[in-house]
Amino acid sequence: MRLHVHKRGFRTLGISESFIKGVSEKSILAGVVMRADMMIDGFVFSRASVGGMDATDKILEMYKSLNRDDINLLMLNGCVISWYNVIDLHRVSDETGLPLICVTYNESTGLERYFKEYFPDDWMIRVETYRRNRERTAITLSTGHTVYIRFIGMSIEEAKGVLNKFTSHGSVPEPLRVARLLARALIKDSSLDGSVIHK
Repeated sequence: MRLHVHKRGFRTLGISESFIKGVSEKSILAGVVMRADMMIDGFVFSRASVGGMDATDKILEMYKSLNRDDINLLMLNGCVISWYNVIDLHRVSDETGLPLICVTYNESTGLERYFKEYFPDDWMIRVETYRRNRERTAITLSTGHTVYIRFIGMSIEEAKGVLNKFTSHGSVPEPLRVARLLARALIKDSSLDGSVIHK
């Protein structure tokens, strides 16, 4: 698949999350549909279990609930969210039929020891999923910032082109920046009942 990110109608669904450690039982997942010209034309929200293993299912539910055929790419703010809730990136890409970029911002020595320490009952499942996501690749954006990415269904050149298109400043692409702001705002809203909603 060739990614025509230069076209104004190119759309990405960026998903980020927020939770309060030690307080939240559920994290807020926020998704933003953004065009290549930075216009926003969709939102979707859900919740994932803090310390659970349901993030993959929740992201798939979010995408399907939008019921759109004009989204060209998925962008995720990390593959280990909501306190070690590991996203199966390949399953997300396979079941949506979309290429995917997962972005992180700091160097890491790995998380496997934390899976074993905090989750003695199911650490093997978390480790298996984490390893299946493979290693990250460091790239330097046109803004001068370095990010660490996993990407599926595209070349490294295409992934870099997408990120440069959607990153106007700093290191966080706009779909993920806006999604993160929404998730942080909604984590304080106790009226969100856990169902998937979209606008």
